[in-house]
Amino acid sequence: MTTAPLTSLVGGVSVGPAEIADGAALWRIARGSDELDLNSPYSYLLWCRDFAGTTAVARDASGRPVGFVTGYLRPEAPGTLFVWQVAVEGSHRGTGVAGTLLDALAARVAAEHGLDRVEATVTPGNLASDRLFRSFARRHGADLAHEVLFPSASFPVAGHEAEVLYRIGPLAPPAS
Repeated sequence: MTTAPLTSLVGGVSVGPAEIADGAALWRIARGSDELDLNSPYSYLLWCRDFAGTTAVARDASGRPVGFVTGYLRPEAPGTLFVWQVAVEGSHRGTGVAGTLLDALAARVAAEHGLDRVEATVTPGNLASDRLFRSFARRHGADLAHEVLFPSASFPVAGHEAEVLYRIGPLAPPAS
């Protein structure tokens, strides 16, 4: 597990790496998002164990998780962080937590592994995620390109929107 320092936010919220004990809370936050494809509770526990280094958790002043971003380095493109899920508890939405989580995770991954690109998929109806990734690209002076990665017909259940791949980069190297 990484020993990266916490990033402080407004209102006593801080951002740091995931811990296995966060898995249940991340599942509850994802379930409450009304946007994400909910994975099994077990998968969030595994995520916090196996991908803690590419996951960031926002905690309130009591240490309770209130948001998270999960990701992984793509095996075929190790300088690319693929963001799997971003979710913030309803009481903390609209306060900048998601953007701070994404910035903190990108900075940590860049420092530990090197990072030149961020990718994520966004469904066309998810305006909050669209704004989040466009804003991230602007803050980091990076280009944003998008194309359909998985059309609706790729999913086994009717009604799933297409997943549009957002490619953000190249990212500028971190300031030293």
